[in-house]
Amino acid sequence: MRDISNRDVLIWLNSINIGNKNIDKIMNQVSQLSDLWNSSSDKIYNLKGIKQKIKEEIISKRKDDYLKRLFDAIEKHNIDVTTVLDENYPMGLHYIYDKPKVIYINGNIIEKDNIGIAIVGSRKATSYGKWATEKFVKELVKLDVTIVSGLALGIDSVAHKAALREGGRTIAILGNGLDVIYPMKNKKIYEEIPKNGALISEYFFGMPPLAYNFPQRNRIISGLSLGVVVIEAKKKSGSLITAQHALEQGKEVFALPGNINSIFSEGTNQLIKDGAKLIMEIDDIIEEIYQLQEKTKIKKEENIDYSQLSTLEKQVFELIKEKPIHCDSIAANTGIDISTINSILTILELKGMIKEMTGRIFTLS
Repeated sequence: MRDISNRDVLIWLNSINIGNKNIDKIMNQVSQLSDLWNSSSDKIYNLKGIKQKIKEEIISKRKDDYLKRLFDAIEKHNIDVTTVLDENYPMGLHYIYDKPKVIYINGNIIEKDNIGIAIVGSRKATSYGKWATEKFVKELVKLDVTIVSGLALGIDSVAHKAALREGGRTIAILGNGLDVIYPMKNKKIYEEIPKNGALISEYFFGMPPLAYNFPQRNRIISGLSLGVVVIEAKKKSGSLITAQHALEQGKEVFALPGNINSIFSEGTNQLIKDGAKLIMEIDDIIEEIYQLQEKTKIKKEENIDYSQLSTLEKQVFELIKEKPIHCDSIAANTGIDISTINSILTILELKGMIKEMTGRIFTLS
């Protein structure tokens, strides 16, 4: 037997379809995962809580030539492999239930992808659903938000395409191996996403798109996102499973309201009834997620043209820029009389730089 690292063993076990729960059971019974590679067959047969069939699979595939073919295949397909033992394992996945021990990546995941929003919905999307998807994706991309979805037909595909068209990043989570294009209608998107995002799967090469895999992959969609937007969904829908995962992970869930006579809005309307945030505009999402609030603030500040402001206007504007503030507080902080403050506030509003909220409180527009 050859020398092998704990990381190598994780990838090897994943490649022979040993699930996360069984890997956990093994890890609890060996001092180092790499010990499994060099253990006697008797020790493997004595592992507790592991079915006989799985033990036999481990023993039969525990060969140097299999391992070589395994890593040759990874290199041939030119993909990255990340495990829970690696520093570059996505932060969002560390905190989800049944986190994948291994993920395969075609493309790249970068730091800015930590600010991601999932957009999911019906495979048989309506014109209303497609319009809404494109609207929210366009506005999220303007904030440098990464769009996460599942590469399915319908809303998922519209979300990925819209993100790419707007020059944004997008991540697709697959329910099959990275060498399997499914659905075939999405071949073009499949080829485009790695150029400005990533295709991700927890399944090794050759894994077909089994029905069981898709509800499983939904926990990864929500895990990589700060919130999940459900555009359209029937009463029983994979999108609702993603929403449930998001709730269990402590993430925000948003839903687009729809016609009460439409089967494609039954799921989203029920989500709203059960407490999901109803969305009509991008601000409905932003106001629930701190990171997006910060991005919005930065974007607004980047677009400020201070050259058009007088000295007093700059002084007032700087206060409002920090946080929403009452006009009386502005007067108290600047020492400027209230009548002058009111005049300045009117000028700043006319310039489109601030807006008045309820109770004479002012904020950036």
